[in-house]
Parts: sequence; C-alpha cells; structure tokens
Amino acid sequence: MAERILVTGGAGFIGSALCRHLIAHGSATVVNLDKLTYAANPQSLAPVAGHNRYHFEKADICDAAALRRIFTELRPDAVIHLAAESHVDRSIDGPAAFIETNVVGSYNLLEAAREHWRVLDEATRGRFRFIHVSTDEVYGSLGDKGLFHEDTPYQPNSPYSASKAAGDHLARAWHHTYGLPVIVTNCSNNYAPYQFPETLIPVMITSAIAGRRLPVYGSGLQRRDWLHVEDHVLGLCLALEKGKPGAKYNFGGGAERSNLEVVRAICAILDRLRPAADRQPHERLIEFVADRPGHDQRYAIDASLAQRELGWRPRANFESGLEATVRWYLDNPAWLERANGGRQGERLGLKV
Repeated sequence: MAERILVTGGAGFIGSALCRHLIAHGSATVVNLDKLTYAANPQSLAPVAGHNRYHFEKADICDAAALRRIFTELRPDAVIHLAAESHVDRSIDGPAAFIETNVVGSYNLLEAAREHWRVLDEATRGRFRFIHVSTDEVYGSLGDKGLFHEDTPYQPNSPYSASKAAGDHLARAWHHTYGLPVIVTNCSNNYAPYQFPETLIPVMITSAIAGRRLPVYGSGLQRRDWLHVEDHVLGLCLALEKGKPGAKYNFGGGAERSNLEVVRAICAILDRLRPAADRQPHERLIEFVADRPGHDQRYAIDASLAQRELGWRPRANFESGLEATVRWYLDNPAWLERANGGRQGERLGLKV
C-alpha cells in the first residue's frame, strides 16, 4: 500500500470524503492539493485538518511549476486525481474553465507524475500508481435498457463530459505510451453529506428546507444511478491497492432512480423530519422547468469488473442513505451557510 498519497481536489465533495477515509482507515500520509475554488469547503476537512498524517497544499493543477515543486518536495508514491470542474450546467455557461482544468490541468499532472516516476528507484517505481477519477457521463446516454461497461464507446454530450473524456484519454495514453502506471475509474452520481449545493440532491434538500421552489428539469424522468460517496472512496482505495495498471473500473451504486423519484423521496423525508409551517407537503414546491440543453436521458453502471477484480461492492442502501443525507443538512446549517456564500440555488446552463 502507498505510504504517501497525493490527492488532488481534496477539499471538494469526493476528495474530502477520500481524505477523511484515508486518515481514518489507513496509515499513509495524505497530501491534499486543492486550488480552493467556489465548490471547495475546508470545513469538510475539519475532522482531519490537525492530523499528523494530513498535509495541505494550496495549488492549481494548471500550474506546472507548482506541481513539479510539490512532487519534488513531497515525493508521493501514489496520486488520486479528483481535481476537476464538475457541474454540467456551469460547463454550458462557461466551457473554457472546464477545458483548462479537466484537460490542460490533467495533462500537467500526468507530466509532473511521469517526471517524478521516472527517477524513482526500481522498487518505488513498481509500487507507484496514478488513479484518474472520472464519470459515467463520458459514455453518453443510454436507452431504456442496458448498462455502461468499461468498454462502452465514449459519446460525451456536454462540455463537462467532453472535458472529462479528454482527461480519460490522456491518462490512458500516458500509460500506453510512457508506461506510467495509470488506472482510470468512472463512477455514477455520488451523494452524501458535505456535497456542495449545486447538484440535484443537495439543491433539492437545501431549497426545500428554505421553502424555495424545487425546479425539476423537463419531465423529471431522466434516470441516474446513485452511489454513496463512502462506497465510491472505498472503491478508489481498492483500485489503488489491487487495481492493474492500464485497467479501467466502473463504480455504480445499483440504485437507479428517475430525478422526479429522488425529489419526491426528499420531500417525503422532509415531511417527516421538518414539516412545513403550514403543514403542507413539500411536493407542492416542485416546479417543472425547461430541460437542460442536451440533457442525457439515462445512466446506469455495470460494476461487475470492480466486484470481481477488486472485491468491491456498494454497501449503502439508497433510501436510508438519502435520509441520513437529509438529516445531515438539517443538522449542519453552519456548513451550509459557508458553502452557499449567499447564493440562492440559482439555475445555470441557460446561456445557449
């Protein structure tokens, strides 16, 4: 197992969960490299911030000189690359930042890792791993049946998914051309506490708590597979420990639901835990709005390869996991205030 792990994007939702998991369940030193953009929240790292195995580096993966310095000084023997611009609606309004971070930044990180890896001693070179973390959105949209497999052809349909697909291809090429021991992972939609309120589940929870409308895109019948973030980070750790260089692993929660089903489930939970002052059901706040441009209809993951080769399988039950997530947002208004920064969950992705 790695002794010093560099996590990029470790102040984000998945990255902070990974840092907390690595400190709680491992012995490695964790170096968190994060630019601290709008979606980062240092409060999510409060449980590990003072730990002697946790180290923070404020840096941008687009800064090649900073990356070279960090690799030289901190000498990681594994990289788990999570730093990314990740919100589809934002990519529609402003794709340039997604190309810069997800493509150019990933290139810079791969090059810095390759330069570092080349000069390691033979034993350390053999242990080194680069885990490139990506999304199921690179595969495009499924029909009513079928699942995404590791060999499903890429067909990204948004600027976000196209930028992530480019990063995946770069990572694969750096393995096949240069021998860098890269593993690519693709996951379905993550959810859990600590998620920045711009994606479906935290937006609907926080808007319903505040009594704001709940905007459901189009018919709300778009389907997604939901993966608890703790299950995802366990998969990443298993990929680091057991994964084969050059391999690709899909992680999915086996919890496919329509967006409308998810919103209604959140409303029902809040009706029990935090009834509205007028005792009216939270579903009354649902408002169907114009669909997202190019909105993919369905994603669903086949995670059987990860189950066979890594011994991984999702453990969380979606219904209980969703209720625990709602409870967490109700119990942590200070975290939410820091994350929102005065925003009111306004919609993006309409500038087309």
